[in-house]
Amino acid sequence: MKTFFSEKHRLHFPQAELSGGEFVTPFERPSRAEYILNRLRDRGFETPQAPGDVDMKPVLALHDAGYIDFLESAWEEWKAAGFRGEIIPTAFPARRMQARCPDHIDGKVGYYALACETAMTSGTWEAARSSCASAQSAQKHVASGARSAFALCRPPGHHAAIDMFGGYCFINNAAVVAQMFRDDGAARVAILDVDFHHGNGTQDIFYDRGDVFFASLHGKPEDAFPYFLGYADETGAGGGEGTTANYPMPPKTPYNAWSEALDDAIARIGKFGAEALVVSLGVDAFKEDPISFFKLESDDFTDCGRRIEKLGLPTVFCMEGGYAIEAVGINTVNVLEGFEGA
Repeated sequence: MKTFFSEKHRLHFPQAELSGGEFVTPFERPSRAEYILNRLRDRGFETPQAPGDVDMKPVLALHDAGYIDFLESAWEEWKAAGFRGEIIPTAFPARRMQARCPDHIDGKVGYYALACETAMTSGTWEAARSSCASAQSAQKHVASGARSAFALCRPPGHHAAIDMFGGYCFINNAAVVAQMFRDDGAARVAILDVDFHHGNGTQDIFYDRGDVFFASLHGKPEDAFPYFLGYADETGAGGGEGTTANYPMPPKTPYNAWSEALDDAIARIGKFGAEALVVSLGVDAFKEDPISFFKLESDDFTDCGRRIEKLGLPTVFCMEGGYAIEAVGINTVNVLEGFEGA
């Protein structure tokens, strides 16, 4: 399995994240990629390949143009306003407020943010573009005939909605890959999100579309970020009715229960008739993850990969979460090796 990865991910490294009432070093940090790269090398995977240039056409097919313009210009506007720190949202269009985008950058940030844990820096936009480029190169590799590919995306993408960033995400890489498969002629595409946190952004993008099936296995929204989406009764709307499947699960969920949800999602993807599969590969369902509460063991991720492979579909894996730093490489590569039958 070929890996696509950009060193430009290092351009995004905020020095602070608001967590538990404190500013801490972000859980989503550059060293996550290093642990994955080291494990890929140790297990004999091919040397990762740098992606080509990002193609903004499929990005703009899914994300609001004003939102993308905001991401591109936010840092310069922030500095021009005289702010000296990193970009962190401080005000939001809450219930019964006007949902109009302000002119001032401080207001714009809150308008386009869905949470305040995700800071932006001078290099965030370039890193987000390079992350998406890795996903696009992986899709092109599979579309040209390869069975699978791994996009080591950083920053991740599945929380990025049509017009909002948050959860460490800016461009929805997995959604872009799905759109590219559709543009290449696949009548139906599936996205399987195994990250601990609900893929709210992916759901937002495809909720009323019947051509992309979205399944997410995640912590109950009553108990886990992003809190306000991911209930089991969210099944799609309009032309997309029945093409969203949410599997919210409680604290301390073990692999036997988690894998039952996985098998059901896989069966529904098969019944849907997907011609290509995108996996939002988060490994924060691991028992030692610092911001999650499932109880998967490292070996469980290998079995997860085996189960996904049974679909027999052209597959692109897009890296999402996983914050038990010393285990993130092991757990990620275990999924890929399980898929390959290693």
